[in-house]
Amino acid sequence: MGKLSGKVAIVTGASRGIGKAIAVLFAAEGARVVCAARTISEGDHILEGSLNTTVEEITRAGGKAAAVAADVSVEGSCASLVTEARKLFGPVDILVNNAALTYFIPVEEFPVSRWFRSFAVNFHGPFMLSQKVLPDMIAKKSGAIVNISSGAAIGPGRGPYKTVPARGGTLYGAEKAALERFTQGLAEEVYRYGITVACVSPSQVVPTPGTVYHKLVTGMDDPRGEPPEMMAKAALLLASEPLDKVTGRVTYSQQILKEFEWIKDGKGIGIERPGSGYSQI
Repeated sequence: MGKLSGKVAIVTGASRGIGKAIAVLFAAEGARVVCAARTISEGDHILEGSLNTTVEEITRAGGKAAAVAADVSVEGSCASLVTEARKLFGPVDILVNNAALTYFIPVEEFPVSRWFRSFAVNFHGPFMLSQKVLPDMIAKKSGAIVNISSGAAIGPGRGPYKTVPARGGTLYGAEKAALERFTQGLAEEVYRYGITVACVSPSQVVPTPGTVYHKLVTGMDDPRGEPPEMMAKAALLLASEPLDKVTGRVTYSQQILKEFEWIKDGKGIGIERPGSGYSQI
């Protein structure tokens, strides 16, 4: 039996990158996975990857998955996603809030419409989806919500500033910092129902079609990076370990995997240097 046998999971942003890796691993561990994103078919987006590709890979491996188009920035779309998940596989046991959208633009130049759009995807979406799956979890007195954060949530600290700042990362960092605080607040609220809420960031940059496109890595084989499967394992750990061991954790992929002895060694944030803020609480 897999760690998630009999569970129903929703994974957002499952068309590529970290979300795809999480969906594939969760299905391999026995979950019935609803893969959500806006890109249904290859060619629908400028980046490689699609829900159909993810679902086909899972199905070929003997897993169970379905593709559901969703825009997590829109409440009606979030509601439809959860309703469709219930129709396909039953009440939701696990939600992974992975979908993300950002623009690397300095604050002084940032179009307000794009600012609001990014915040809607990266922060309001996890709130709306969490709210809509909670009735299923509360009824069962169990469940797990795993939020995907980023090392960008670690701020630059106090000035003076003698180095050139990361280009246009202020909004994304602020969104992820907010997501980390939301994680612990929600974890406290739903603890009495036996529901885990946790948050994990990559310890190292993850080469994906998105990070390659934004030139955050030199390519899919960038030696500075960690494979998306590392984040998938960390999400699996947070979704499957007992409540009191993981709820309210704001952590980093290799840190949590090493702590629970799922890997022997690690590097990056949480291993070679600490995180900040809510990861320290």
